[in-house]
Amino acid sequence: QVQLVESGGGLVQPGGSLRLSCAASGRTFSIYLMGWYRQAPGKQRELVATLTTGGTTNYADSVKGRFTISRDNAKDTVYLQMNSLKPEDTAVYSCTVVEYGPYTYWGQGTQVTVSS
Repeated sequence: QVQLVESGGGLVQPGGSLRLSCAASGRTFSIYLMGWYRQAPGKQRELVATLTTGGTTNYADSVKGRFTISRDNAKDTVYLQMNSLKPEDTAVYSCTVVEYGPYTYWGQGTQVTVSS
C-alpha cells in the first residue's frame, strides 16, 4: 500500500505560480511512476505530467513549457511547479503513483484556482 498526501493548491492570479507537493509513504520502494492529473468542472480527468523512476517525463501539450514535474527521492515526494498559470488551468489536481503489480494510488486532490 502507498499513501499520498498533497499540498500546495490555492488561488492565484493569471500569470502567477504555484508549486504542488505530493508526499508518498508506505511501500514506496516499488513505485516506478509518479504524476499529476487534473479535473476541471464538467470535464474529464486529464493527464498533466508524469515522471518515471528512470527520469522520463511526459507532459500534456497544454502545460509544456509552463509546468515542471520533479521528484525528491530522499523524501519520496513529487512536485509540480506551475508557472504562467492561466484561468483554464483551474481544476482539482490529483497526485498518482503506480507501483509494480501494477497498482495505482491516488491522492485526495487539491484545488487550484486561477482568477483575477
